[in-house]
Amino acid sequence: MTLITDPWFYAAAVPAVLAFGISKGGFGGGLGTLAVPLMALVISPVQAAGILLPILCLMDLLSLWAYRGKWIWVEVRILVPASLIGILAGTLLFDYMSSAMIRLMIGVVALTFTLHYWISKNRNYGEALPNYPRSVGIPAGAVAGLTSFVAHSGGPPLSMYLLRRPMDRTDFVATSVLFFAVVNYTKLIPYAWLGQLDSTNLATSVILAPLAPLGIMIGVYLHKRVSDRFFFAFVYLLLAAVGVKLIWDGLVNL
Repeated sequence: MTLITDPWFYAAAVPAVLAFGISKGGFGGGLGTLAVPLMALVISPVQAAGILLPILCLMDLLSLWAYRGKWIWVEVRILVPASLIGILAGTLLFDYMSSAMIRLMIGVVALTFTLHYWISKNRNYGEALPNYPRSVGIPAGAVAGLTSFVAHSGGPPLSMYLLRRPMDRTDFVATSVLFFAVVNYTKLIPYAWLGQLDSTNLATSVILAPLAPLGIMIGVYLHKRVSDRFFFAFVYLLLAAVGVKLIWDGLVNL
């Protein structure tokens, strides 16, 4: 069994894991989209995804306990089956997909959605935008499943849908937590089959695992101390920042 010893890897991996924990614990997953790109500065995106998955599964258990029973079942029943379509597609296309193209696609969609939201808000002088019909959850769940499989980047597609559903910030975070818990544990099967859970990746995951509860606790602490208005504004700004980052990464690596 070998272990990654490069200090530059840990300089990227420690903030990446903490960011994912804070995001899962309090902000619905959007911030975690930056984790794989950050780690990919020093290792391949495929290896970064393999190292992160066991840590994410640990975070999911902690997040499920923190938000137990608060998720919206009617949303979960649509989103989770749809995500399986995306995970299956990711598994079948694994050897053919370019991570740069996936990042570019996610970034464009996230940024377009955010710009549309702010333009519509200004045009309607602060009136709430109409909710998406629940049927939109099918493509949203499928895309979130695919992008989560490729680079643990399912946050933006899921947020794009849930932010336009009638729910408060706790409903939003709790539903996101349950969705990604199911998705991540499902991903263990194809990740193992594709060789992404080898001894090196698993040993490195164990070294980074103690950061998982720390990140979750920070996220839960912040979630309880911000208003709904600030929370949703923050999530939209986060989507925009993530979108710009992913577009840049995609273009640079095409």
